[in-house]
Amino acid sequence: MSWHQELLVGFDLETTGTDVEQDRIVTAALIRLEGDGRAVGKRTWLLDPGVPIPEEATAIHGISTAYVRVHGRPPATAIEEITEALAESLRADIPLVVMNARYDLSLLDRECRRHGIRTLTERLGRAPAPVIDPLVLDKHVDRFRKGRRALQALCGHYGVRLEGAHEAGADAAAAAGVARRIGERYPAVALPSPRALHALQEQAAAEQAASFQAYLRRTDPEATVEPAWPLIPYQATRV
Repeated sequence: MSWHQELLVGFDLETTGTDVEQDRIVTAALIRLEGDGRAVGKRTWLLDPGVPIPEEATAIHGISTAYVRVHGRPPATAIEEITEALAESLRADIPLVVMNARYDLSLLDRECRRHGIRTLTERLGRAPAPVIDPLVLDKHVDRFRKGRRALQALCGHYGVRLEGAHEAGADAAAAAGVARRIGERYPAVALPSPRALHALQEQAAAEQAASFQAYLRRTDPEATVEPAWPLIPYQATRV
């Protein structure tokens, strides 16, 4: 039986922005989904990130600074719970589905460091795995398709229902649904071992980064694109 027919855990963050080194978590969701797509467990978190939420971010996920100041939890407490919940799933070798994992997992890593919390890597004693990233998989199996590849676009392309886009729980479930459809549609990635799929994505992400970097360097010779996946290595000088 292939990974797309078995238990998956979907994960998603909504944040203050798009900079993994500086931005903060606002909401998080972790949802366990059986092979038939049924949700059998869900955890969500609302954080007061300790900094103002930009209006541009609020316009996307609908959560304001005023709201989290009243209803949000202290970030250190919530980040500890989020990271340990992910570690529990990965210790059990349950595949973790994260749309654009390089972003979510790297930002979570930096939040742990910011608050003096053990990172996911430190808890596992290894890099986070197995991870399944619908963005990396879609680019791998359908490289030359035109158009956007954001989660909403992928849901439309693969026929996955998405209700309440940019709500962390809805996005986490939809990402898992897209991953399953890719596994169903493309035998080349319907591998029996999630670890083998993880290794395939590491190589695919590096190739995709190299291709994008070559494209950017047509106009900017100094352009660089991070090849690491699913976690951007931490460098103390960045923060």
